[in-house]
Order: sequence, then structure tokens, then C-alpha cells
Amino acid sequence: MPYDDLEIAWKPMPGALPALHAVVTPAQLVALCRRVRADSGRLVSLWGEDGQDSGGALLLCVVLEAAAQLLVVEQVLLPISPVYPDLSEIFPSAARLQRATNDLLGMRALGADDRPWLRHMAWPANCFPLRVGPVSPLLAPAAAEPYRFVRVEGDGVHEIAVGPVHAGTIEPGHFRFSVVGEKVLRLEARLGYVHKGIEKRFEGMALADGSRLAARVSGDSAVAFAWAYCMAAEAATATRVPARALALRALLLERERLANHLGDLGAIGNDAGLAFGLAQFSRLKEDLLRVNERVWAARYPMDAVVPGGVHDDLSADAPRLLLESMAKLESEVRVLRDIYDNHAGLQDRFMGAGRVTPELAQHLGIVGLGARASGQAQDWRATFRIAPYDDVEVTPIVRAQGDVAARVAVRFDEVFETLRLCRELLASLPQGSIREPLGAVRADALAIGAVEGWRGPVLVGLRVAADGRLLRCHPHDPSWHNWPALEYAIIDNIVPDFPLINKSFNLSYSGHDL
Repeated sequence: MPYDDLEIAWKPMPGALPALHAVVTPAQLVALCRRVRADSGRLVSLWGEDGQDSGGALLLCVVLEAAAQLLVVEQVLLPISPVYPDLSEIFPSAARLQRATNDLLGMRALGADDRPWLRHMAWPANCFPLRVGPVSPLLAPAAAEPYRFVRVEGDGVHEIAVGPVHAGTIEPGHFRFSVVGEKVLRLEARLGYVHKGIEKRFEGMALADGSRLAARVSGDSAVAFAWAYCMAAEAATATRVPARALALRALLLERERLANHLGDLGAIGNDAGLAFGLAQFSRLKEDLLRVNERVWAARYPMDAVVPGGVHDDLSADAPRLLLESMAKLESEVRVLRDIYDNHAGLQDRFMGAGRVTPELAQHLGIVGLGARASGQAQDWRATFRIAPYDDVEVTPIVRAQGDVAARVAVRFDEVFETLRLCRELLASLPQGSIREPLGAVRADALAIGAVEGWRGPVLVGLRVAADGRLLRCHPHDPSWHNWPALEYAIIDNIVPDFPLINKSFNLSYSGHDL
């Protein structure tokens, strides 16, 4: 067992993932986090849970990744004083997760930043929506609370406030720039404007029904969230998913990756002044979505992944249609890449803009595409190699420069890698059934599911009652770890480059704000 000297009583968790679970003391939690960090591991997620309806107390849940294994630890907190050690000094990305947990459950990290993160005066400071019981609709309006932005002072320094309402059709976020002239000294983001109460909505749902809500956590990652949810549900019920269904899930996930990379490559080109790129990649993305509609009867197959497998099988003609469309797509993307790589004006905007060095990326704990563009070879498909990725070789695409150019290059390379994976999945598609019914639920089951989505690692944690009702569901988007990196990436750049740098990350608001 890992870190035996810490005397943690690890137990293997059910399911396909290499995961261990333990209940720890505050001292053990801090010691474990320090050791994981020293071993180049990282924080995956952090959330709270109110277990008082089953005779328990408040629980802090922390998921760590170390040595190709997930470590799921829980600390029991007393309801009368629900405090726990501040983990943000060890893992900087814990800071906002801790603030959100305090807003939702009143669980406070000792000595940490205590500013509200999700609340936005939507409910009083002494009300905690994820505590056991219904949220009263008759709550008194919350008192106004001016948000305490960090101020930068000095000669010639002034602030520029951008958002939360933006000129384009994007989701709301507030960005406070401290600048001298156009040079950015500091950026502080405030998010949480699209908090929808998704975690509260999960409570009481039947286990078999939750995948539909999970698929709508962040619309551009519907397959990733649905698969992670279903993986957790299947672990909680010891359900064995047919091999054909797993291959079809991977095919759907890779096409979701393709659709988003195509859209981003066009949008990034447009933000650098190449409208031609937006037109061409929009056309290619539209072609891909139309093929999706012909094969899965939906441009965005939100409900294709279901507990126990997938909703529909491929028709006899679908593999031919998919392969032909991918061949055409690959040919056109190669031409467009040559244009992007040799366009002097575009490369002048890309190169050096929004740089996150490998050292900074590791310190901040950024993940997914953003991490791979900064020298971090992270990809759960290759790390965990769960089916069907145990039969197809996944090569993480890595660049070291950490700038917009690197994030564009990673997207281009991943398009070609994903097309290769899709061909391999279709060539080796197993025969057999596509779905199995969920088995019986283990009493008070805690289970997790984890998938490498197009943006990065997606995790879902579930607590399920013996009757199959959801007691707690926490869907975790990789944007939690990468939004803080954007604040560093813009430093010493100019304000007009912010839209380009922001788009090169393309982080989720909806999946982050929940």
C-alpha cells in the first residue's frame, strides 16, 4: 500500500480504476498531500458531503493522483465546527475548491481565503444549499457583499474590469486587470455566475437516471461526463459493461474531442485575425456534426452513453460513413495546418503569447491539454489504460513552450492522433451486446469514475444509498485547475491579447460553476 509509514488503512475501491480509499485524520491528510506533491503527484478534486441523514457527519472528500493510482480519502468533520486543514499551500488549485465547499456546505479550510466563490449573494451566508434537507424558497435576500479583489498599487497602475456580461455569446465571467498602459501586471478572475445547483439536483435521483443530468454539466463534454458518471454507477453496482459498448463509448469520446478541437482551431485563428481559419474549421466541424446526426441521430449525442453501456448500436453502414468522413477531414486539416504554420502574421500572434512554463504548470497543477502544451505528459487514457484504451496505444501529445502556439500545435496533433484511434476502434470493434442492466447497489456506496475528456481529466464521485438513490454526486471539470493558470499566462502580455490567450485554453464556465 502507498505511504505505509503514514499508517493509513487503505482499501481497494470497486470498479475499473486503480483506486484506493481511506478515512484519515487531519494530520494524515496534510502529510499525505505533502508526500504526493513531493512525488510529483497532484490534486484531482476536493468536495464536501453531508452524511447526517444516515447518521454520519460532514465529510471532506479529497482525490489525489500518485504513481498512476487514485487515492480517495475522507476526513470526518464535526457539524458543530466543520473545519479542516488548508490544502492550498500544498496544491494551489485547492483554493477555489475550498471556497466553493464553504459556500455550499459551510466547511471551512483553516487560515485559507474565505471570500465567497459561488454564492454571489444568491443565498445568505448562513445558509448552505448542500446540507441535508430542502433549500427553503422563502429565504430572506442576502445582504450586499462587495467582493474583495486584490488591489495593485503604484504609479501609472489602473484597473480594467471586463465582464461578467460580454459582447459575444459566451458565458459570464468577470476579469479584473491591473495594468500599466496596455501591459498586464495582474489578472484576477471571479467566476460562479452560472451556478445552477446541479449537485443539489442530483440528490434523490435514481442511480440509473443521473447520467442524463451528468451529460448536461458542460455541453461540450457531454460524453466525458456521462461516461465518468456511468463508470461510477457501474462500480457501485458491480456491473460489467460489454466490450462492444466500451469501444463505442471511446468512439463517441474521441469524436467529441475532434469536434471541440476543430471549433477551437477556427476560433483561435479568428482571434488572431485570420477569419479564413474560422470559416474553414467551422465548416469541418459542421460536417462532423452532420455525420454524428446520421450515425447517432444527434449532432451532440448527449444521451448516447447510459449506465451499463450505450443507448444504440451502430448501423451496418455507419463504419463506412465514419471512415470516409474521417479520411476527408484528415486531408483538409493537413492543408489548414500548413496554412497556419506558415502564416507569418498568425505565428507572430501565437508565439510567446500567454506562456505557462513547465515549472509553473507543475507548480499550479494544471491538467489536460493545457498541461501537455507546457511539458506535462498527462493523459488518463495512457495512465490508467482502462478498456478499451488497454487495446489501443494512446500517445500523449506534448509541447514544452507553453504558449498559444504550443496549445494550437497540441490540438492539431491530437486531431490526427484521435483520427488514428477512431480507425483502430472501428477496425477492432467487438461483437456482442451493447448494454447490461445495473446490478444491486452496495449499501452506502462511494464510487468514482474518471475519463480523459478533450479539455482534460473529468471525475465524478458518487455516494449511493442502498435503495439506489443518489445521496451525493460531485462532477469535477478540469477547468478548476486551469482557470488559475490563465491569470499567470496573461502577465506581461498586453490587454488585447487576452481574448486570444483565453481562447487558447477554452475553459468551461458551466462545468466549473455547476
